[in-house]
Amino acid sequence: MSGHSHWSSIKHKKGSVDAKRGKIFSKLSRLISITAKEKGPDLETNYKLRLAVEKAKEVNMPKENIDRAIKHGSGQLEGVNIEEILYEAYGPGGIALIIEGITDNKNRALAEIKHILSRFNGKLATVGSVRYLFDKKSEKWEPKYPTEITDQKIKEQVEKLFVALNENDDIQEIYSNLK
Repeated sequence: MSGHSHWSSIKHKKGSVDAKRGKIFSKLSRLISITAKEKGPDLETNYKLRLAVEKAKEVNMPKENIDRAIKHGSGQLEGVNIEEILYEAYGPGGIALIIEGITDNKNRALAEIKHILSRFNGKLATVGSVRYLFDKKSEKWEPKYPTEITDQKIKEQVEKLFVALNENDDIQEIYSNLK
């Protein structure tokens, strides 16, 4: 087998694993920063921050990264301003979507989300046009009127849309009115 080496195989596998871990770390880092910004950097008084740090530790995020995210969010480090975003959208088959995220650049995040939605037959909705279809219960959006999709093509489009949205670093949670 000329041209193939053990190191080459390991390098490619490690590269893809590291890329996935990097995406997870960046999402958790943003979550930690925004929760530290909201209620302060103290883990004893900020339960949301404590939960975010616990999530980060579960995926073996380095302590230095966690500390840097806390300092960044609480204003102890100079740099980029991180903000929460919430978009309302309609997906394939008219399903209602609420997309929550954390970003350092709202314009870029909006453009990326619009692009993803348009690729999978979805569109951004105006503020309030989707939110009324959901109730917010304990930090999660619950659909008031769950719907079911029977068309297989639309189901596949919805799955691809969710995968594409999940792969975006700025997006933290996606809620839909699907059963």
